Amino acid sequence: MSEGYSLQLIANIFAAPIKEDRRCSPAEIDTLGEPVRELLRESLAANTRRGYASDLAVFGRWGGVIPADPATVSRFIAELSATHAASSISRMLSALSKAHRSAGHADPTKEEVVRATMAGARRTYGSAQRQAQPILRDELFAMLDRLGDRPKDIRDRAILLLGFSTALRRAELVALDLKDIAVSARGLTVTVRRSKTDQEGHGRSIAVPPGRTRHCPVKALAEWTAFAQLQSGPVFRGVDKHGHILDRGISGEAVSLVIKTRMEAAGYDPSGFSGHSLRCGFVTAAALAGAPSAKIRETTGHKSEASMARYLRQVDMFSDPAIARIL
Repeated sequence: MSEGYSLQLIANIFAAPIKEDRRCSPAEIDTLGEPVRELLRESLAANTRRGYASDLAVFGRWGGVIPADPATVSRFIAELSATHAASSISRMLSALSKAHRSAGHADPTKEEVVRATMAGARRTYGSAQRQAQPILRDELFAMLDRLGDRPKDIRDRAILLLGFSTALRRAELVALDLKDIAVSARGLTVTVRRSKTDQEGHGRSIAVPPGRTRHCPVKALAEWTAFAQLQSGPVFRGVDKHGHILDRGISGEAVSLVIKTRMEAAGYDPSGFSGHSLRCGFVTAAALAGAPSAKIRETTGHKSEASMARYLRQVDMFSDPAIARIL
């Protein structure tokens, strides 16, 4: 199954209903013209489209085809469950479900045999989701203290400090453009134009005041933009081995690499840390410092306490534990 066909199926989900309350078939989408197909594609975030296409490709390499019957999907689950996390398989089933429904086929993932097989996989292999380790203030400062004045050091200092102080997801961080950051005497106003939970681009703004310690995100960003002589375009850009600043922005994977590299340089084991570690580190550190939940959510963009709960679980575990009253 080609990536193009996968993306066409995914885009089809958001096509307007036509006669008899049915969706456009792939063949009918071909008649709509490229402007319409482009808008359909853009109704999903690029990362989501790539993720769905990648998951469908896994199913195709395994030998699956669309349409697939429930027995085939159940065998797919059984074979992958020994090597893949339950969360990964569930995500693949979501891609399969959308692909089938968009093409007008019955959704095999809703059948009882598939649901039961997935439940059995969770019971057999577990369903705990691996979470990124949070980078707290001490780890962050240790990483920053190891940085020098090379081009990559100047850039990475700004990445780490702005990423931590805004709690941005790595995709949001690398998507920042110079026009998204306003500088004033009060600090920075960072505008996030689109996010994982804001696919329609309503946007939100984050306040970043000057730091009160030796590590200031406002100063770090100013040093990077001045050094790189940035006038417009992506804030965070590639740096080649000769220290030359590239025109193109970095990827989300590059943020993860920066974090792992700088963690290791500071003497920490980088395993368990990822591009998400700055975001969950901010939430954890802010909660430990006594910041109100509402103010934390102003930065992170979480809509409710429940959506932020998994970040705070580690904080709550050590809040007046029962054993502290005994030993």
